[in-house]
Amino acid sequence: MKNEKMLLYVQTSDNPERQYSPLVLAQTAKAMELEPVVYYLGAGLRILKPGAAENIKLGNFPSVKEMLEKTIQMGIKVYVCEASKQMLGWDKVELVPGVKIVGASTLNDLVLDAGGTLWF
Repeated sequence: MKNEKMLLYVQTSDNPERQYSPLVLAQTAKAMELEPVVYYLGAGLRILKPGAAENIKLGNFPSVKEMLEKTIQMGIKVYVCEASKQMLGWDKVELVPGVKIVGASTLNDLVLDAGGTLWF
């Protein structure tokens, strides 16, 4: 059954300019009393390795690391695709604290349940 309050933001890129939108939108959705979820897929996982997000700071925005930390502190779920982790050859990898590694079926379930889905 659809949860019209849930919004799913899927990050597929490691391009620095594309990192802010899903995090800003998820934080905004939370402030609007919606239920945002951020899901990292494919090359997007590279941003979640310790040290990567610290090196991205554009304009007057905080670093992507700070944005990720705030997103997680706000209680927004941040999921990481296990199949993408395997695709990148990461059998054992350390990721930023607070993210949860989930199976590919989780993304399908989230898409089916979400009131809206945006891909980055």
